[in-house]
Amino acid sequence: QVQLVESGGGLVQAGGSLRLSCAASGSTFSINVMAWYRQAPGKQRELVASITRNDGRTNYADSVKGRFTISRDNANNTVYLQMDSLKPEDTAVYYCNVKRMFLTYWGQGTQVTVSS
Repeated sequence: QVQLVESGGGLVQAGGSLRLSCAASGSTFSINVMAWYRQAPGKQRELVASITRNDGRTNYADSVKGRFTISRDNANNTVYLQMDSLKPEDTAVYYCNVKRMFLTYWGQGTQVTVSS
């Protein structure tokens, strides 16, 4: 089992920045990919960004490219999402996600609200 604890959400004005953190604990060995998803009211959950644990390859949704940066700290089993130039349409609950072998684990979610 892997436990995920997210932090860093909140309320910010458009154009502002937030940094999300997600700390993994438990059976963290063999984690392959760490990612952030988000779900806005009435919409499906979508991938925001992902990063491979071994070589740090990243992938971003088109809507956040150039504004968000995902990074990881393998020593502390933590993944970060630096969000800059935030827009009202970035408002959502953001979920941490890790894939370990053939299993997927989710955090509890953290609310990000961007006011116009």
